[in-house]
Amino acid sequence: MGVSNEREEIKARVQQIQVSLPDGTAVPALGQGTWYMGENPQAKEQEIRALQLGIDLGMTLIDTAEMYAEGGAEQVTGDAIPSRRQDLFLVSKVYPHNAGIRKISESCENSLRRMGTEYLDLYLLHWRGNVPLSETIEGMEKLKKEGKILRWGVSNFDTEDMQELWGTDGGQNCAVNQVLYHIGSRGIEYDLLPWHKQHKVPVMAYSPLGHGGELRSKLMSNPVMTQIAEKYAVKPLQIALAWTIRTDNVIAIPKAVQENHVFQNAQAAAIKLKREDLEELDRAFPPPTHKVPLDII
Repeated sequence: MGVSNEREEIKARVQQIQVSLPDGTAVPALGQGTWYMGENPQAKEQEIRALQLGIDLGMTLIDTAEMYAEGGAEQVTGDAIPSRRQDLFLVSKVYPHNAGIRKISESCENSLRRMGTEYLDLYLLHWRGNVPLSETIEGMEKLKKEGKILRWGVSNFDTEDMQELWGTDGGQNCAVNQVLYHIGSRGIEYDLLPWHKQHKVPVMAYSPLGHGGELRSKLMSNPVMTQIAEKYAVKPLQIALAWTIRTDNVIAIPKAVQENHVFQNAQAAAIKLKREDLEELDRAFPPPTHKVPLDII
């Protein structure tokens, strides 16, 4: 199989796995993260190429934030997408201290400028701060009316936060909640994920392969993980990623800079874990039996 044919086949499989947003928009269940991009000027070209390769492979949802390298990751994203904007679903996040009615427009405009785009497909409150939710909602809705964002959401919100948001005027316009979620951090499955399923609001999983070398190494070297990976002739990280997007309401945004890692992430879309695989993984990485605080990094 030629390189171009292989890419098209991978792209087709990635495009088959989608998640529906509350407004009916279908987005890839497998996107790309940019955390830590833009910090090293010498790595910029490699980061740009990685994002472009991911787009070519169907991972057209790109998540970034004004916090990442203080806008540097947004600039990398912007440099990667000049001729591809119409094919993309761009997500960025606003700092909590910039989420008030007076600052949110400026933050959004700065993000748009750095990314070289006229609008964001999704704009998230990065985490809760001191600004009242009602004020942030007002600012988000204003940005929507101005056409600067198409929809908005939140990040690092636990169940009580979502309940409070839902009870706030306009809060039910929230499209997504982005939280930490991977096979080694399953706390949201106790009550947050069920809440999201009930209200038909997808979860966006950041760090879906774990965060930090030691934790990721521990997860990927687990005997059950390696055994299942051998069964499918793939890498353990691909099993972990396939596990994260095993349902129809979770979007995963792994970050990759190495070309082979980008390919591996995209190829995970083709892995369909069987019932017995999921049961074995549950025994190795037990789901929560009680409420635990939201895992945040």
